[in-house]
Amino acid sequence: MHDKTITELSQLLENKETSSQEITQSFLERMRIIDPHLNAFITINEDYALQAALDADKRRKDGNAQKLTGIPIAHKDIFCTRGVKTSCGSHMLDNFISPYDATVTKRCKDAGMVLLGKTNMDEFAMGSSNENSFYGYVHNPWNPELVPGGSSGGSAAAVAASLTPIATGTDTGGSIRQPAAFCGITGLKPTYGRVSRFGMVAFASSLDQGGPLSKTAADAALLMNVIAGFDPQDSTSVDTSVPDYTATLNDSLQGLRIGIPKEFFSDGLDPEIATAIQVAAKELEKLGASLHDISLPNTELSVPAYYIIAPAECSSNLARYDGVRYGYRCEEPKNLDDLYKRSRSEAFGDEVKRRIMIGTYALSAGYYDAYYLKAQKVRRLISQEYQNALQQVDVILGPTTPTTSFALGSKTDDPISMYLNDIYTIAVNLAGLPAISVPAGFAQKLPIGMQLIANHFQEAKLLNIAHQYQQVTDWHKRQPEMNHQG
Repeated sequence: MHDKTITELSQLLENKETSSQEITQSFLERMRIIDPHLNAFITINEDYALQAALDADKRRKDGNAQKLTGIPIAHKDIFCTRGVKTSCGSHMLDNFISPYDATVTKRCKDAGMVLLGKTNMDEFAMGSSNENSFYGYVHNPWNPELVPGGSSGGSAAAVAASLTPIATGTDTGGSIRQPAAFCGITGLKPTYGRVSRFGMVAFASSLDQGGPLSKTAADAALLMNVIAGFDPQDSTSVDTSVPDYTATLNDSLQGLRIGIPKEFFSDGLDPEIATAIQVAAKELEKLGASLHDISLPNTELSVPAYYIIAPAECSSNLARYDGVRYGYRCEEPKNLDDLYKRSRSEAFGDEVKRRIMIGTYALSAGYYDAYYLKAQKVRRLISQEYQNALQQVDVILGPTTPTTSFALGSKTDDPISMYLNDIYTIAVNLAGLPAISVPAGFAQKLPIGMQLIANHFQEAKLLNIAHQYQQVTDWHKRQPEMNHQG
């Protein structure tokens, strides 16, 4: 049961060949065996999940089911879930039980999906390796000595190891696509404003976006049909119609223009990844697409601009964690000043503190114009550059990451090296564009991700291209050895 996609599971449920209870039980048993080796989950909700499965089966019996009713899902522990701990991977929120559901969580619940648990993540979504969690490292299912990527590494590892058929993640600078690439699965970062951010704990408000992590593009399309759309509770949500993302999956790629930026194939790229991406591009060419060389000269500016803007926004967003209203509070504070200082210094991890300090400095008097304002101007340049490129071509293709997954602990003392791992993903967030990472080969037995970038609100086009590619390749069907356990 665990090796099936949600498309297949949904069909089995419709045909009454299985029940949601059987499917849920199967995944929970598997989690008991495998997750102790991966640490992909922070919270596992067995009783909650089995009750939801029972309710889903009743809905099907009564004829009130939707397409994904009874399908298990895991949520990144950044989405508020009513009555369930929402920790953001931080000591600060280790005791926080959310009194309400995030819009994404609520929409999945309303569709009858079954919440298996909340997945491990870099603290407050800050990181590219899932080594910054208060709950410990997540291990990559392909090799437990390696990172799964971050910050949605728990979700990516859980899907890759078949502990859940699908999961949610968030992407601020690549945190859906990079772990998807490292774990050999499909990860879609939607257009900024396409999926509600209400109840999704904020890291950098102008960059964060929620989306699906799944085995296939077809599965991602099914979940997008549930979670995408306008939400009046989110002031950054865009009120524009939502297509049926599954309706165009089988459209022909004839006449599709694909741009390949020369800057994405620079010295820092692993040669095996470069070759695999070129081979993948040729596959799309065989399906009717045409390949065009393009240039995005400001690519190298995206990392420095991002690492001014994101910390600036995080320093503002994380000011609310003061030990007064909710979250961690230090023991016996002497006064209000001591309460603030000790609560924050004891409960935040090193990477979060580092980014708060950088952000506060960049926003301080005398430095605002030199750093934050300049970074926003560069952001505008990058956004304009992508707009110009996407007038010449329909989509942009390149690698998701410059290397395959790296060893746990190998970059923890070198944050700059860690930050450079996001070189191909960050510009997409700065420009608010949608992008998808799909499995496109292996280097040293480790998965490689191919990234496709489209214009605003063209997720359906990305899912169509990814699905067509997955019809003629089997990279997305390869599974880590541990998937044959349990």
